[in-house]
Amino acid sequence: MKTRKVLNWLPLVLLATSAAQAESLVDGSIEAGKASSAPCSACHGTEGKSANPMWPNIAGQSATYLVEQLTAFRDGATNQAEATRYDPLMSPQSMALSDDDIRNLAVYFESLPAPAQAVADPDTLDRAEALYRGGDTENGIAACLACHGPTGRGNPAASYPALQGQHAVYTAKQLRDYASEARKTDGKTRIMREIAGRLSPEDIDALASYIQGLR
Repeated sequence: MKTRKVLNWLPLVLLATSAAQAESLVDGSIEAGKASSAPCSACHGTEGKSANPMWPNIAGQSATYLVEQLTAFRDGATNQAEATRYDPLMSPQSMALSDDDIRNLAVYFESLPAPAQAVADPDTLDRAEALYRGGDTENGIAACLACHGPTGRGNPAASYPALQGQHAVYTAKQLRDYASEARKTDGKTRIMREIAGRLSPEDIDALASYIQGLR
């Protein structure tokens, strides 16, 4: 995927992002989601803000993305060989969830305020900001903001996740999983696997640090 093409789409992506965030794109019940969210709090915190950096913050995450990921985890529990995403904790946890349960949980966590954190490593800020905002044309790496927005709020209409305030440790692991193809939730486009595969280990750590400080 050429960086130039991604940047050409940027105005349309940002417009879609702003419009989609006005209201949830998923039909679910916040009240029902809250009532069934207790098991989630063990790892993700009582308001979707995890105390363990290996487990993601999910407060403020778009419901479209949460539905997609929970469904992938659930499907992976019954067919790990063909799973686009499998996790030894999340996949078993999601097995009992109905489609309605998933939608309700998704809109509940979407309704919560997103976390705010500081950049993990200020020494890598310049390199990371350049990559996030401008990409790396020479190495075919697209700018992260083309899909995830300048402040990391994502694009719910396209199921591009919000990144702002996400733990650097968690983000770095996801990028490495995409690079190794352990995670395949980018589907046929392979956009995340292609980009992550071109990032150096240092670039991954720098971007993860920068993303943690987005707000």
